[in-house]
Amino acid sequence: MALQTVLAAILFTTFLFISSASAQSARTVNVRNYGVVPDGRTDNQKGFLRAWNDACNGNGASILYVPKGVYVLGPVVFSGPCRGPIMFLMTGVLKALPGPSAVSNWINFRNVNLMLLKGGGTFDGQGPSAWRFNNCAKDVNCKPLPINLKFDSVTNSRIEFVKSVNSKQTHISLHGCQNVNITKVEVLAPADSPNTDGIKMGRSSGIRISNTRISTGDDCVAILSGSSNIDVSNVHCGPGHGISIGSLGKYRGELNVHGVSVTRCTFSQTDNGVRIKSWASPIPAIASNFLFQDIVMDRVRNPIIIDQTYCPHTTCGKEAASHIQISDVTYRNIRGTSSSDVAVSFECSKKFPCKNIVMTDIKFDNSNGGLPLKSSCSNVIGRTFGNQSPRPCF
Repeated sequence: MALQTVLAAILFTTFLFISSASAQSARTVNVRNYGVVPDGRTDNQKGFLRAWNDACNGNGASILYVPKGVYVLGPVVFSGPCRGPIMFLMTGVLKALPGPSAVSNWINFRNVNLMLLKGGGTFDGQGPSAWRFNNCAKDVNCKPLPINLKFDSVTNSRIEFVKSVNSKQTHISLHGCQNVNITKVEVLAPADSPNTDGIKMGRSSGIRISNTRISTGDDCVAILSGSSNIDVSNVHCGPGHGISIGSLGKYRGELNVHGVSVTRCTFSQTDNGVRIKSWASPIPAIASNFLFQDIVMDRVRNPIIIDQTYCPHTTCGKEAASHIQISDVTYRNIRGTSSSDVAVSFECSKKFPCKNIVMTDIKFDNSNGGLPLKSSCSNVIGRTFGNQSPRPCF
């Protein structure tokens, strides 16, 4: 699906919800009428589920309304399909139960079509109470902590004007989703919070992220296996690990990734800028047709990087070459400062070299002064146009 078609579908979805709500006088379901109390102590899990089921199963459009106040909420699954468009109007603060949990997700939306999540409210994962239990850097078989907001098979929907803070793990995760627009969202967690990706997606298409600020301890945006037609624009990232395609090649049965556009974004004091990463493993896939354009970086450690020997653990075998074929990647009008001496790094697979890497008008200065910046290349075939600083390595 072309990007224009995706955007048209999203606009139509928003119009459909508004029109339906107006025409049918959308019914408002107030969670306070279901025994939910904003005392900051009581677990309101049962009340929220009853309210959701009532809103979801009503005829026509419904609004699930969360008034201002602080609500404690245990793990919930808001399941569809619903009988009409549904708005989750979130104006309060939802707080997860403190400490680690046996569940994978805190708030999980499943099989929902035509949903609008908005309202200026906050989802507080209470991450500081659980981060010390994260040992995934040392244990490859670790049990991940809960995700703040998980969307499974959500389609033709929009998320806007909400905040996710201190997730125990990933803040917003999409799996098997289509035509979802995320805009004017804020993600906040400390730079040293472990595995707190901002927005992560897999096996999803037609996802648009725009006008969003992400400050966290892992990738600001992570685009994983099976993702296609993804548009990321006007996103501010920092602190964090940058905007990443991957990691890829870790699990058997992974799908290709293609059609990703990252434009008009800014990065401030991040570990990486724009990154493509794959494991050194024999699992095959294709990663292609990526555009990184009109990007500004401020004191970024690895502004432009392809890493096909990726491993976040303390011990990894890197004997095998990555079988992820990366091709057709364009970097255009990217500038700013690098906090390391290597501003451009392409460490590609010796078995499947990166192909058709195109760089146009790249300009980085050393934020520390000192020596001129460098580029580093391994197993890459590409072309350069316009001004190039540092000097290109192909």
